[in-house]
Amino acid sequence: MSTLRDLRRRIKSIQGTQQITKAMEMVAAARLRKALTKLESSRPYASKMQAMLDNLTRNITSLVHPLMEKREVKKTGLVVITSDRGLCGSYNHKVIHQADRFLRNYEPGKVVLAVIGRKAYTYYSKKPWEIRQKYLNLGVNLNWAQVKQISNGLIALFLSGAVDEIYIIYTRFVSTVTYRVTTEKFLNIEQQTEAGGKETYVDYIFEPDPQQIFRDLLPDYCMMRVQMVLAESFASEHGSRMISMGAATKNAEDMIEHLTLVLNKLRQASITKEMLEITTGAEALKG
Repeated sequence: MSTLRDLRRRIKSIQGTQQITKAMEMVAAARLRKALTKLESSRPYASKMQAMLDNLTRNITSLVHPLMEKREVKKTGLVVITSDRGLCGSYNHKVIHQADRFLRNYEPGKVVLAVIGRKAYTYYSKKPWEIRQKYLNLGVNLNWAQVKQISNGLIALFLSGAVDEIYIIYTRFVSTVTYRVTTEKFLNIEQQTEAGGKETYVDYIFEPDPQQIFRDLLPDYCMMRVQMVLAESFASEHGSRMISMGAATKNAEDMIEHLTLVLNKLRQASITKEMLEITTGAEALKG
């Protein structure tokens, strides 16, 4: 049975852990707000650029661009985006599980990986899959230079013929408590053949020629895609970490409450026992 000293030591230890998890929850909340600001400011630009590209590709049937080249698929590239740090619940597990399901359809020699985040790199470095590119410790302050480096690396992988298509697995942010692990094709960029959704048809006048416009537009479009998937993933990660640390703080609070109750009962029993011993001794002296 635990002694009073043991219980007090356990309560003090759990209180220290609770302070740490509470601090981490607050840090994650602050980073989530910052990530959401960046995500919300990027979404309108990304949506408009996507709509413009869809309209342009529908209007130009003879468009030829290396990033839109459709080849016989001999080798596939897969980008897996996880976090660099843990303590974010099942976030990394869900992403890696989705990636493993994707890789089940391929032999190791038919896929190369580009991993973003230390958790994915640690996991896949012990597996038979080839890691061609890795991007670690991006930090909370993602900047355009980092986005450009990742985008240019993936474009070079495709244009060099090392892979014939590239997919990205990331987490799409829905709300603080919800995200969806998503698999999307990154390259080749597929040409739209017909209007879809509610986008309005626009008849563009090209100046200069369409080929020049697409030569400049498509690399920027790829960078925008990378920027968006990273912003979505970082927001999902911080939301998951905030919820996880909040749950850990609540669990610590419940455990402290339970141990305090046990401590009080044990102390009360000890006091009662001492009083009985005193009373018994006094009665013995009277006799």
